[in-house]
Amino acid sequence: MKITEVRTRVVQWEGKTTPLPPHFCTNPMDLVMFREASMENFAFHEWVLVEVFTDAGLVGLGNAALSPLVTKSCIDNYLRPLLIGADPWDAEYLWQQMYRRTMAFGRKGIGMTAISAVDIALWDLMGKSAKQPVYRLLGGRTKKKIPVYASRLYSMPLNELRIEAQRYKDQGYKAMKLRFGWGPVDGAEGMQRNIELLRTIREVVGDGIDLMADAYMGWTLDYAKRMLPLLEPFHLRWLEEPVIPDDTRGYKELKSHGHVPIAGGEHEFTIFGFRDLLEANALDYIQFDTNRVGGISQARKISALAESFQIPVVPHAGQMHNYHVVMASLNSPMAEFFPQVDVEVGNELFWYIFDGEPTPVDGYINLDENVAGLGLTVNEKSLKRFKIIE
Repeated sequence: MKITEVRTRVVQWEGKTTPLPPHFCTNPMDLVMFREASMENFAFHEWVLVEVFTDAGLVGLGNAALSPLVTKSCIDNYLRPLLIGADPWDAEYLWQQMYRRTMAFGRKGIGMTAISAVDIALWDLMGKSAKQPVYRLLGGRTKKKIPVYASRLYSMPLNELRIEAQRYKDQGYKAMKLRFGWGPVDGAEGMQRNIELLRTIREVVGDGIDLMADAYMGWTLDYAKRMLPLLEPFHLRWLEEPVIPDDTRGYKELKSHGHVPIAGGEHEFTIFGFRDLLEANALDYIQFDTNRVGGISQARKISALAESFQIPVVPHAGQMHNYHVVMASLNSPMAEFFPQVDVEVGNELFWYIFDGEPTPVDGYINLDENVAGLGLTVNEKSLKRFKIIE
């Protein structure tokens, strides 16, 4: 089997979008924009789709959502020439070629995102060729079904927050995650507003449901250290991305307090970055995203490395490329799940692009062992709501 073509498409949402209010979610821009709709800088309303065609008639599907136009250009100009004529089963060799070809300007960020999208498509192809789901190629099923946590609960009026948390509880989720809305520029008053969010959800769900909270890189180390004692009574399973991703020392210091587990890695790349985080004892949970970290080829290596440190892996975002990795890893106790809602930040866009995403039943999802590859297809009919750039 040989690769005959690599097709990339950027799909840009042209439908209705829900505006993001101030204090919707803390983020790194808060300190330099003074709350002028700062979260809009991290909304993403476009996606890059990668299809790898073969002479056997099989097509592998990959995707990524970071900087799609630039990612597409990287694939078209630098990765595609390495792939044409190659055997997709040589995925490790192809990964190394792509990594080393883009090393001078890539290594992390956009270069690695481009490699991730292609690598996911190659694993989809291998699964289809073997007539097996991808998780079987990764070692098989380690759990009957995957526990997932409801991941939304953005900062909003408390009555609305209660309703949403109650809905997830009623739907059977055993874990859920909220986003903090206030950071360093909001001072001590903002700290209390964050605690109100936590208290409201705890009152709704009780202590029998795991609760996580995400600062999305929006706090300074000083602010995070001041927040930790306030968070302790709520027994968080983890505090996510409290400081910027390059501040390994800051992560280590927060983790050393030992009272609130610290999670991160959504914005880290390659096994080398995670090696440094693990050796620094900087995290209690690792949260790479398979379509950012180098695809499935790297995700499985990082999962194995984290297991050697006994640090659990709970990938950022749901989606099939992450679910297959979680299913095949005993070190991944659960997965993230973005509920289907109107388009706002962009996390929900995959519901409008792909068919095949599983939906939870009583807080669990399952992967069909009779579906080869990743189990995703592009909903071409739904793409009529997008602008297509080829």
